Amino acid sequence: MRVVILSALLLLLNLGWVKAYETNTTRTGSKLPNIIIIMADDMGFDDLSIRGGREFLTPNIDALAFHGRLLDRLYAPAMCTPSRGALLSGKYPIHTGTQHFVISNQEPWALNVNTTLMPEIFRAAGYSTNLVGKWHLGFARPEFTPTHQGFDYHYGYWGAYIDYYQRRSQMPDKTYIVGYDFRRDMEVECADRGVYITDLLTNEAERLIKETAAKQQPLFLMINHLAVHTGNDNDPLQAPEEEVQKFRHIKDPNHRKYAAMVSKLDQSVGRVISALARAEQLENSIVIFYSDNGAPSVGMFANTGSNWPLKGQKNSPWEGGLRVAGAIWSPLLKARSNVFSQPIYVGDFLPTLAHAAGIELPESLQLDGIDLWPQLSGPKEAPHVPREILHSLDDVWNVASLLLDRWKYVNGTTLSGQYDQQLVKRELEELDPRANRYVVEVRNSPASKALARYDQQRLTQHRMMNIMEAAEVRCGDMQRGCNALLEECLYDMSVDPCERNNLVYSEQHADILATMRQRIKQLRAGALPIANRPSVTYANPTLHECTWDLFEVKKPGSLTLECDYHGIPCSD
Repeated sequence: MRVVILSALLLLLNLGWVKAYETNTTRTGSKLPNIIIIMADDMGFDDLSIRGGREFLTPNIDALAFHGRLLDRLYAPAMCTPSRGALLSGKYPIHTGTQHFVISNQEPWALNVNTTLMPEIFRAAGYSTNLVGKWHLGFARPEFTPTHQGFDYHYGYWGAYIDYYQRRSQMPDKTYIVGYDFRRDMEVECADRGVYITDLLTNEAERLIKETAAKQQPLFLMINHLAVHTGNDNDPLQAPEEEVQKFRHIKDPNHRKYAAMVSKLDQSVGRVISALARAEQLENSIVIFYSDNGAPSVGMFANTGSNWPLKGQKNSPWEGGLRVAGAIWSPLLKARSNVFSQPIYVGDFLPTLAHAAGIELPESLQLDGIDLWPQLSGPKEAPHVPREILHSLDDVWNVASLLLDRWKYVNGTTLSGQYDQQLVKRELEELDPRANRYVVEVRNSPASKALARYDQQRLTQHRMMNIMEAAEVRCGDMQRGCNALLEECLYDMSVDPCERNNLVYSEQHADILATMRQRIKQLRAGALPIANRPSVTYANPTLHECTWDLFEVKKPGSLTLECDYHGIPCSD
């Protein structure tokens, strides 16, 4: 019986793959759509006000969802490097060697350079490919860096995070001193010192949108924000003081700063949409906003973000680390102003956007992501594609997390299980002064004003309330918990999105459990070895003119420098 169920589920998945590709047609004679992906860093699932929270508002990001589609069940790996690798490669981290942990700045490894990445595919199709912001897929050698991996242009930083004003980074291991990390292509970039990083990256995105439109070349633009990741330990949460003052109603000073950081991010989204409108590019664009993983509410890199009502957080196998905030807008979507409830994986964006651009992908890519453009762009009633999402398979920490159709399996957990519960609650008293006029705030946002002209129906308050109601996460009752350190966990996500009822001991679900175990075994057999390598002392910025540099190929300096926030490299 278990073999029959396994075969049936995998057959459905394969049929879903075939069906998704059947309708693929080349866009011959039509204008290639601009592709704009805006990625937040470590933003919480509940930190978009469209979800119902009112401590602070995100009117521009919400407008993208209200006028387009809220990606209600968008999943990503629970950490930065694996998540970004999955997006660009269309593959599970086990198939790129990034399944264990992130790349720290002082480690000499990267995403496999033989992996074909999204920007390479779109550049070959005639796109101008641009990355503004964070890379975090390796920089020890030139061939690891963005402009050697398919991007025509990069403006931003190579490593994990930087200070929001000084663009310098110190890894948690204080053996490595503060180093400067900001580039224009391969060269250290020192202009516009002291400008808040969210504004700095947005300025560059606006410039690229304007100049690429003038060239009449299709634009592939990724804007990978630092926000709302923490900066360095000495000053982790940073925002302009005038922005922080808007949130005086929030008592916790750290969360007040976080709200200001989210607000600046939201304003950036409005500016990008407005720039596309000014350049007359919106009518032929696909715009995606999402977070690379859930928020780290507490612990390392804690930013106070909220994944409520989901349990867990960044770097965990639970929904709070994996189910991320996301929205998509394009006039190419037929069912705009609707919730997209189909489970979708960040690895799906590569084949999905390729389909939208009429790019036929060779089977030799061996993608794990599937083409969901027919579902995204089709009618609201488009049937769901049965699908598999491997959230995690890490044989160092002994963690496995797998979604197969409606079932989720977890075996093992991270950090001794200390974050295996709901970590925050939604604030009901410290409300944004604008909360009572939420609908007006959204409709008056720059993003909404630019997108409204493409609406099929006017965005009324009633329509907005219906979308918010459809997006509400309804947790089931706590019935049987699961201690993932001691036992396997099995959940029916169709009725238990908050992972409160472990079905692993239910005889009724014995065959499902066997199916999940067998699929994990199959996936493990095809996994690449982890690519992580230990830190090296010669990466230290003190040996490289106080910069995080190409330390595997650049000879260390003969003198050990004293590096701080104000020395080399921008000493002129």
